[in-house]
Amino acid sequence: QVRLQESGPGLVKPSQTLSLTCAVSDGSITTSGYTWSWIRQPPGKGLEWMGVIAYDGSTSYSPSLKSRTSISRNTSKNQFSLQLSSVTPEDTAVYYCARVVVVPGGLGIDYWGQGTQVTVSS
Repeated sequence: QVRLQESGPGLVKPSQTLSLTCAVSDGSITTSGYTWSWIRQPPGKGLEWMGVIAYDGSTSYSPSLKSRTSISRNTSKNQFSLQLSSVTPEDTAVYYCARVVVVPGGLGIDYWGQGTQVTVSS
């Protein structure tokens, strides 16, 4: 059973950079075939995919967030991280990390972190 745990500040001021880390246990982020994702859910809205980092370190981002988003990894700690710059109150959400797998017909998520609330406010 792979476990993912998000960590980071729960409160960020507008215009600052939001930084979160996902610690992965019982599974390596460099295992071939797996991709690791950041997803968020603003209050009262649906899930929003933000981006991924693959087992080989390659990244892909949501077009709407690409200019402000960076996903990186620390393989020695088996962690991957999210940075979202120039945040506004609209970036307030529960942020999740997750593992993406190939399923019939496309992609799916087999493991989620518990999520962490981030509020953008002065």
